[in-house]
Amino acid sequence: MILVEHLGKSFHDARRGWVEAVRDVSFECRPGEIFGLLGPNGAGKTTTLRTLSTVLKPTEGRAVVAGYDVVEHPEEVRRRIGFMSAGTGIYDRMTAWELVEYFGRLYGIPKDALRDRMEAVFAWLRMDDFRDVLGSKMSTGMKQKVSIARTVVHDPPVLIFDEPTSGLDILVQRTVLDKILELRDMGKTVVFSTHSMSEVERLCSRVAVIYRGRLQAQGPIDELLAAHGQPNVEELFFALVEKADAEYEAAGAGAGAAS
Repeated sequence: MILVEHLGKSFHDARRGWVEAVRDVSFECRPGEIFGLLGPNGAGKTTTLRTLSTVLKPTEGRAVVAGYDVVEHPEEVRRRIGFMSAGTGIYDRMTAWELVEYFGRLYGIPKDALRDRMEAVFAWLRMDDFRDVLGSKMSTGMKQKVSIARTVVHDPPVLIFDEPTSGLDILVQRTVLDKILELRDMGKTVVFSTHSMSEVERLCSRVAVIYRGRLQAQGPIDELLAAHGQPNVEELFFALVEKADAEYEAAGAGAGAAS
């Protein structure tokens, strides 16, 4: 599972000094669950997920992934996660099979076991008809399937999806979402970051809304809607964003008056 406690991440900007990208973020995600992280661009979603995947080190708080602290045991965390983002990053001169095999070898999977695993993954994703197609010749849908394949080739217990359907047509979106649901049904721990309300409603049992680097609310969707008196996730999102903006402006006005 994933356990995040009071996580914070700050960056130094030459003009503005230290900037808090994420502040006091806490949540957990359990096996067999899709936890949705919902927010607009720049809200802190990607910073949070990059911290969970050990790409970034937190400046405060802690995160434990599959039983390992992301700072104390980053190598163990990386062995147990699969990370997929909107950018496919497919190499033009490698075939689908070669690219997934390359990532499997990076994870240290023995040759024979890797071949068996790849055969299973390619069959699951229905990729056999383009296993020998070069990246430069792949359609968008093919590239996204290859991205999923390399994310799951080592069969990790924890999967992180950072806006995986961004920029995709509706048919490819559906395929990606269906496969994420199947991974949940396999008992995987799944964090799903998006700014699509409909995707959250379809996939997620629990959700957190992040804005201005802070969690504005989190919990089961039905409970959040009832607690905030909103009819759907979209209205809930806008209500929380408006409230956060009002509080931010009020705090700024108060600081100005105090000075």
